[in-house]
Amino acid sequence: MASTNSSLASLLKKTTTDDHDAFLQASEQTLQSSKDDSQAQQVKAIALLKLERYTDASKYFEQNQRLQKELPEAYAYCLYKSGNFEGAAQIASGVQESRGAQHIALQAAYRAENWDVANQSYEKLMKQRRPDEEFDLRVNKLALEAEGLWLEKLSAAAAPKATRQDLDAFETAYNAACISVSKGQLLEADVLLKRAISTCEHHAELSPQDKAVELAPLKAQRVFVLQKLGNSEEASSVAKEVEAILDGVSVDAATRKLAQNNVTTTAGDITNPFITHKLFNQSSLPKNERLFSNQSSALTSNERTIQLQTFKYDGLIAAARKRLSGDSLPSVSSDVLLMSMFSAAAHARSEVSKAAINKVLPELEKRPNDVGLVVTLVQMYVLIGNTTAAVDLMHTFFTRLEASGTEKDKDIRNSPGLVGLMVSLYRSQGRRSQLKQELAKSASYWRSKSKAPPSLLRAAGVALLESSNSEDAKAASEIFDKLYSQEPNDRSTVAGYVASHASAPTSDIKSLATKLTPISDLTAGIDIDALENAGIPQSANALAIAQAGQGRKRAAVDSLTSNKKKRIRKSRLPKDYDPNKKPDPERWLPLRDRSTYKPKKKKGKKDDRTQGGGNVNEALDISKQPTGAGSEVVTGNTGGGKKNKKKGKK
Repeated sequence: MASTNSSLASLLKKTTTDDHDAFLQASEQTLQSSKDDSQAQQVKAIALLKLERYTDASKYFEQNQRLQKELPEAYAYCLYKSGNFEGAAQIASGVQESRGAQHIALQAAYRAENWDVANQSYEKLMKQRRPDEEFDLRVNKLALEAEGLWLEKLSAAAAPKATRQDLDAFETAYNAACISVSKGQLLEADVLLKRAISTCEHHAELSPQDKAVELAPLKAQRVFVLQKLGNSEEASSVAKEVEAILDGVSVDAATRKLAQNNVTTTAGDITNPFITHKLFNQSSLPKNERLFSNQSSALTSNERTIQLQTFKYDGLIAAARKRLSGDSLPSVSSDVLLMSMFSAAAHARSEVSKAAINKVLPELEKRPNDVGLVVTLVQMYVLIGNTTAAVDLMHTFFTRLEASGTEKDKDIRNSPGLVGLMVSLYRSQGRRSQLKQELAKSASYWRSKSKAPPSLLRAAGVALLESSNSEDAKAASEIFDKLYSQEPNDRSTVAGYVASHASAPTSDIKSLATKLTPISDLTAGIDIDALENAGIPQSANALAIAQAGQGRKRAAVDSLTSNKKKRIRKSRLPKDYDPNKKPDPERWLPLRDRSTYKPKKKKGKKDDRTQGGGNVNEALDISKQPTGAGSEVVTGNTGGGKKNKKKGKK
């Protein structure tokens, strides 16, 4: 063993610290003569990692358990680079004395989207931070905040705004932009991304090739933001820059795939879906490459949308049948929901009609607890205008989940997405009482849980505050009590907390109320006189018609002050009508009641005619008819009139 080690040492003396190929070659030569040489095994493992041959390194570690124990930090790093983030975090967290292992544990938990563990690892590193780690920890902190917002572990109010220090480096500026994207503040995100791109382009220590590698994700992210902002022209321009970078330098597979996706979706001039399919599949991800869940969902959605456009219905149905054959339903995971939705679209052949719904309903009989299938059918019913059927379907689904009795099914039944869908359906039908009941019911369920969804509780609290019922007011107060304990710095939560306790304010409530924006500031820019002069607000449709000068309704006119004569149609005027002749004011009275009436003295004749000229038959006066059993009131021609009728053809 000593002679072998000396041979390896002599070989290593001839290499430099950056000559990892030479290290690998020397270790392999030693292992040919001595397979169990511990030092040679360690050198080979480190050399493979330095050469970024992570697949080979992973296999080598798996074949040697002793090496895993001797180099736990290197083994954890190998698992991390191979995409096994959970395994890497577990191994690294066991190496307490290694600072490098603690950083690996943080990164692995972050990539595994285990946000709580990652945040704990960050806090542990911050307690014993070193001066040379300040920048890296700052980058990690911003990345954790962005991920916390995506995973809804943090509220938008809890994530701080970008500082001046964040703008000094492109890494921190980029992560700050990602925070703005997750908040929905796209204009702010675009400003931060432009700053990050400019800082990277003017970086003094990076070579042109390194700059291009760093600029690829920055510009690809900006393409996404510009698309969301609707700035398609600038998005296409930046997409061309991204495409040039991808053609010129080698970037990692994940960045290339995501950037290529954004470039392809920006190319609006492509009308042939088969060309889009070809462009989308130009780059692929290796099996050990894992994306974040939000990235993976977007890519999967785009891929299956293209499959629908290229009529690959049978393939989508077969893939869904294989994926959804297990007992995992109901589920609200993104991949299961997407698979169910696209499977339903494939069964409907991308159509929305009664016939298409009838093609999808048999699938619901096979998978009655498929959340994605139910949501898709609800959307189809709404699109054809049958909101009642959509509400009935949701009622049936909720009843089925409640009857199951399992905690998982109850959580899904009261999930914010499904409750929000039901509330939207109620709102479209104007059913405000059922809307409040649904929100109150879900809020009551989540109040007993340790981690309640703030968005649902806040919506329920606001809806109950609008009620005049004392029980609803009490429920709103309890909801905002729980919200305030979770998010004491959220302004909307503080406002709801103050409003729900306004009937019996305490000193704490009064002090919180002073921190809210005063009403005078909120109404400072409102012109009351202009509002009064404007009158009752009109709908957008009515305003558009008024501006076009094609109003279908005439404005109201005061009949007492208007001198404009009403125009009468000629078809309603008599043939001998003379506009210059004043009409008889007594023309509506019967002839015998008019002042000009002079009866004709003819024997046996009475002039009881009305304006229409008909005679009044007093015999038909009901008050003069006989009463009693068998009497009958005659209101038309009697049978005697049939004598003059001619027989019709049979």
